[in-house]
Parts: sequence; structure tokens; C-alpha cells
Amino acid sequence: MAKEHSFDISAKINMQDFKDAINQAVKETITRYDFKGITAEIDYNEKAKTLTLTSSSDNKLEALEDIVIGRLLKRELSSKVFDEASVVDASGGDRRKVFKIVDYIDSKEAKKITAEIKSQKMKVNAQIEGDYIRVKGKNLDDLQKAMKHIRSLEWDAPIVFENFR
Repeated sequence: MAKEHSFDISAKINMQDFKDAINQAVKETITRYDFKGITAEIDYNEKAKTLTLTSSSDNKLEALEDIVIGRLLKRELSSKVFDEASVVDASGGDRRKVFKIVDYIDSKEAKKITAEIKSQKMKVNAQIEGDYIRVKGKNLDDLQKAMKHIRSLEWDAPIVFENFR
């Protein structure tokens, strides 16, 4: 009697950790000396799933971006959750950079992931089911090998493994 095991591949992000990282980045910009007396804003819009950085110059925008990404990485969140939408001039001579927050795997990338798993000729089956990819197999070692292989490759979306059973 062979029991089948599985895990899911998705791009969900832990929103509480994400919000905490953004709040820490805001606190850091308030206390940093190089941001004293200039515009330095980090604005997260939860409904629109956007993050807006505003500062006086492109160099300061990059510094803000580094702060936010550093805080995400400390919480073990991927920096791939950001998809740069635009950099525009804001009022008062400031610059504004808007990021879309990516918390899904698009269909093209999901097909690439399933094809990659199938090309490895492991004894697992990958199937796209809505927002995630379910990988099934009879042997836990095969599932772990598939996980390791997918983790070793570069993907556009932040890959998360969950529901390992």
C-alpha cells in the first residue's frame, strides 16, 4: 500500500513579515543621518499591492530601495516580490519609484517549472492547480530532490514551498 506524498510551489509571501520589514525600513530612514532634511518616504498600499519610494534624487531612491530589500532579506523574504513599475518625477523636484508586489506565479513560469520537473525524469508528477503547482510522488526523497532542483534555478517569481506532506 503506497501512500502518495506532495508539496505545493507558490509565490505567496508572509504579509505580516512583509509589513514588519516595511515598518522597520521606515524607522531606519527616520534615524539615518543621510536622510536628514530631505524627502525620504516609503509608502505601502495594501489594496493596490504597490510600494512607493519617494526621495530627492535617484541616489537616495537607490539607498531607500537597498534599505527595504535589506529588511526583507533579514526576514528571509525574497527581493523578487518587487516588480519595478516606474520611476517618475514627483512634485517639488523629488523622484518617485513605484513597485508592484508579486505574490503569484504567472502561467508561463508555472509551465516552465512543471516542464523542468518533468525533464529531470524524477518519479514525481507536477500539476498546475490555480495559483500553485502541486508536486506528488510516492517517495519523500524524490520530492526533496525536486525541491532542491527547483530551488537551484533562477525564477522570476519568489518561489515558496509549502504543505509538504
